[in-house]
Amino acid sequence: MKSAVCDTEVMVIKAGTGQIACGGVPMVEERSGEKGVIDPAFAGGTMMGKRYTDAAATFELLCVKPGAGSLSVDGVAAQLKDAKPLPSSD
Repeated sequence: MKSAVCDTEVMVIKAGTGQIACGGVPMVEERSGEKGVIDPAFAGGTMMGKRYTDAAATFELLCVKPGAGSLSVDGVAAQLKDAKPLPSSD
């Protein structure tokens, strides 16, 4: 999916029900020629190679191209998914 307001592109790893947005604007499959305006409340940016998830963990998004807008699901900001700790090698 691609952001309609910035360069962010994500791959949907896990999908639930709800609307994925970036920069406060719903994401699209193909961008139109002109970019919209980022909502200041969703202007935290995305990082390439990082996974993002919603609070209920029903969505998991992998950022494949970073941008200025931040991700959200149904108006609630998505969180950076923590890496799983590796087992101890004692």
